[in-house]
Amino acid sequence: MRFLSWLFRAAIFFVLFAFALNNQHEAQIKWFLGFEFRAPMVLMVLVVFAAGALFGVLAMTPNWWRQRRRARARIEPQAPVASAAAPAGPPGPQTVPVLPDVPLGLPPRDGL
Repeated sequence: MRFLSWLFRAAIFFVLFAFALNNQHEAQIKWFLGFEFRAPMVLMVLVVFAAGALFGVLAMTPNWWRQRRRARARIEPQAPVASAAAPAGPPGPQTVPVLPDVPLGLPPRDGL
């Protein structure tokens, strides 16, 4: 299975490499006021791909931060808030919240 995975990766690499070799002619982008940008086609495709990937990561970041904050709030125990009506006696037994998908004592995993 590992061999097939590397074979698949090599095939994708060679297809993309052939694409790059076939698109080395110069292309131009015309902007306003007569400004134009000339570069190899493969470089333009690479720049547009990188910009799209960066935009995707930046668009995902707020949701990722929100999910991290919620996961951290679920796992980290909250300090009990003392109220004025509560008696000043010894504290009662502590309960640990048990989450079915998160082992106790381990922080949440980020990324993969």
